[in-house]
Amino acid sequence: MSWGQEQPQGYGHGYGEQPGHGYEEYAGYVGREGYTGYVGYDQQSYPQQPHPPVWAPEAEAETEAAVGPAEEKPPPPAKPAGRDRYFDTLRAVALIRVVTYHTFGWAWAGLVFPSMGIMFGLAGTLMAKSLERPALTVVRSRLRRLLPPFWFWGVFVVLAMLVHDWMPGWQIVYWVVPLGDPPGNAWGEQAWEILWYLRTYLWFVLLSPLLLKVFRLAPVPVLFLSLAPVLVLNFVWSGPDDRLGSALWDLSTYLFCWILGFAHRDGVLRRLRPAAVVLLSLAALGYGGWYAFSHRAEFGTYDLDEIPLAQAFWSAGFVMLLMWAKSRFRIDFAGLTSMPRLDRIVTVFNARAVTIYLWHQIALILAVPLIDQFWEVPAFERYLPLESQWFMFGVGWVLIAGFVLLCGWVEDVAARKKPRLLP
Repeated sequence: MSWGQEQPQGYGHGYGEQPGHGYEEYAGYVGREGYTGYVGYDQQSYPQQPHPPVWAPEAEAETEAAVGPAEEKPPPPAKPAGRDRYFDTLRAVALIRVVTYHTFGWAWAGLVFPSMGIMFGLAGTLMAKSLERPALTVVRSRLRRLLPPFWFWGVFVVLAMLVHDWMPGWQIVYWVVPLGDPPGNAWGEQAWEILWYLRTYLWFVLLSPLLLKVFRLAPVPVLFLSLAPVLVLNFVWSGPDDRLGSALWDLSTYLFCWILGFAHRDGVLRRLRPAAVVLLSLAALGYGGWYAFSHRAEFGTYDLDEIPLAQAFWSAGFVMLLMWAKSRFRIDFAGLTSMPRLDRIVTVFNARAVTIYLWHQIALILAVPLIDQFWEVPAFERYLPLESQWFMFGVGWVLIAGFVLLCGWVEDVAARKKPRLLP
């Protein structure tokens, strides 16, 4: 996979052609973005720390002398940790934006809401929280939550490609553990190209124990130096033109966002001066936007997904502002609980993030022949906007909902929970 036919070798994953406006043209289009994350695969929370109890030894002594030692009572059961609805909402919006991008192919979508940078930032802060436990336990937990849904989805994709004359080699091992891009044929390309996100997330999970230790040695310098790898790949050495090169590009592009998650969790962002954060964020956004538009002729588009350097800096500035605002103003979207239906939707999106991410492209692919059948019904042809991509968008979400009901239980099994149709 490559960033596009017009780009230099070694640029990671992208899609060279822009989508058309008809259903037959959509079938040949493959967007680069995924769910991310996702995906935050583990649903962590950030409860406020309770205030320490006030203890008056003199008063306790007087009471004990008067009435005898107090009867020991068992401590009250701990209250369940509350969800951080701010992060949950960001993750849900990121998934919606991903599906929207893959339906319409709007180049400006990444500028409005850089979903993948946000997803990696959220996953980074959750990983830093989880690493308060032993690192090996955390890594095993992340793998257990990620791999079973991937295997379940992969069985259908691999079997479909085998039916369509695909014969894998030894590289099929990447369908077991996606440390590299899993192989496939052109027939299933639109389904499996989104796996770049899972591969990148997996590498970040494996590297996080070391990354977190390095970050805590010098938090601010390490945070800003995390943009150096993408600059090196862009201006000095483009890396090998193989699976390793693709992984290096994607890791470098989103390394800052992942480390930024560490900075949020450790309170580093909260301690920075507001003026410095805002100026640095605007500078990163300015550079990323300038690079995207000034190199539009070179890449054939200003779509951030096709331009890794622009993606890295735009995502860095955007996610830094979101994370800093969370720390500075203690945004929690707690009021979302007063809107039960919307709160329910956010809950389902977060609990089924992997399922939505993996199956959304297949849902959009299946929407095309399904809509073709609608043309055979005179009433549908007359009253439904069958030619509209918005109609395809709606049909796609109906199919995604079906996949959530049929396949989402795998996420429950992976998390060692009781399988449910909906959370």
